[in-house]
Amino acid sequence: MRIPVPRARSLAGQLFAMQAVLIAVVVAGYALFTYVSDRNQAEEAAGRQAMAVARSVADSPSVREAIRTSDPTASLQPYALRVMTDTEVDFVTIMNPQGIRWTHPDADEIGQRFRGHITPAVRGKSFTETYTGTLGPSVRAVTPVEDGGKVVGLVSAGIRVEEISKRVQGQLTALLGVAAGALVLGAVGTYVVNARLRRHTHGMNAAELSHMHDYHQAALHAVREGLLMLDGQYRVALINDGGRELLGVASEEDVVGHSVAELGLPAPLTGALLASEPRVDEVHLTADRVLVVNTSPVSGGERRGTVVTLRDVTELQSLMGELDSERGFTQALRSQAHEAANRLHTVVSLIELGRAEEAVDFATAELELAQALTDQVVAAVSEPVLAALLLGKTAQANERGVELVVSEDSCIDDGLLPESLSSRDLVTILGNLIDNAVDAAQGSARARVTVTAYEVHRELVLRVSDTGAGVDPAHADTVFQRGFSTKPAGPGGRGLGLALVRQAVGRHEGSLAVAEAEGGGAEFEVRLPLGDGARTSAPASEGAVSGSAVSGGDA
Repeated sequence: MRIPVPRARSLAGQLFAMQAVLIAVVVAGYALFTYVSDRNQAEEAAGRQAMAVARSVADSPSVREAIRTSDPTASLQPYALRVMTDTEVDFVTIMNPQGIRWTHPDADEIGQRFRGHITPAVRGKSFTETYTGTLGPSVRAVTPVEDGGKVVGLVSAGIRVEEISKRVQGQLTALLGVAAGALVLGAVGTYVVNARLRRHTHGMNAAELSHMHDYHQAALHAVREGLLMLDGQYRVALINDGGRELLGVASEEDVVGHSVAELGLPAPLTGALLASEPRVDEVHLTADRVLVVNTSPVSGGERRGTVVTLRDVTELQSLMGELDSERGFTQALRSQAHEAANRLHTVVSLIELGRAEEAVDFATAELELAQALTDQVVAAVSEPVLAALLLGKTAQANERGVELVVSEDSCIDDGLLPESLSSRDLVTILGNLIDNAVDAAQGSARARVTVTAYEVHRELVLRVSDTGAGVDPAHADTVFQRGFSTKPAGPGGRGLGLALVRQAVGRHEGSLAVAEAEGGGAEFEVRLPLGDGARTSAPASEGAVSGSAVSGGDA
């Protein structure tokens, strides 16, 4: 049989119990201190009252006159009883210097010796003391009666301790009421505060909170995706290792507590993080990464912050670009196969008609035209990556009714490009510029895209112009931002190609500019430094290579 283990009290419950005990101890201690203090003050006040009464009696001329008589008790006893009633003391005893009473509240005690100390008074000094006499414990004052500089009698006035306790008893009742009220008020306040704490801690105890913190930290740093948590003022409250890596932040202290606007992120990404509405799978670019951003506001009656997740899709985006290029090449090859089949049918038909020589001439001419196109491209751009890209893009543009031309000024030798300029970045830059130009030129009169590639002053220059509508000068800067496009958005979104071009160019410390092309349209120019090892090639004049003849080649 499994014995259930009692669950530890919640943190709020523990704090409530501790605070309740603490308040009870403080209130009880204060009550005890106040009671003792009030009792001491009451005894001191009783002593002052008794001394005042005793001095008044001792200074009375009628008392001195009565002492001179043969029977002082006859006049002093009524006087003493009257003083007791008027001053609210428990006894006023007048005696001779030897301590024999002349007056007493109990007539049977008259003529008896006074119980208490009288020596200081006999010597002319007044004093107070607490002493147990015939009436019980009392606070009393004893003072001499002087006549002509001689002590002729003594006066003692006192208040019983029992009466003093009765006086304090009323104060004690009020004090206990105040203490009880303070305890109740403190308990209510503590309950309210701890109820709020219980809501915030979800009723968990200290061990559970500690374990949750440990799990939270472990999960936070184990997740490879970037994770940011922003507070209600869009300040970074938390960032994990993946987030620091994706945003290029050196340490957590550099960003925690700072506003998102102070992190130096690209404007579109900053805008997405500052947006109040959720963002789902938005693609954004940093200096060297392509990120998918998701944001979700945290609310509980009011906006408390935002949870942001970041996924690095740089490699995936590059592979998707290559896949798009391969898809384009496949479509071009399919078209070429269709054209080749048409030419083959033409050759077969000529042979069937008995015109063998014309069939041979036709086939030879088509082969020579295709080879000439390839030779012209390779002669102008012998660098294999660029040559292959241009041949594929030429066929692809031709399929879309756009003539792609490699200008006569193009001249790139094989081996010119340094190892730091990867083929992937080169395909990203030139491929996206050509795709953008083909999209712009398609549908225009004499649709044409011109590509120029050469090296000068240890820089690789890539220039792509089109016959499209051109770029508004007001958009010359924003055209390279992610999301900017003049075309309607497709399923995968628009405005990413030129942003990727700018990212790749910036990664190699190059420059990117857009201007109006000759005869209208837009002209994009990229300049990439090649380093000291680059070879210099003068612009060649090999003639323009036109995509209008590709339909007869094997590219």
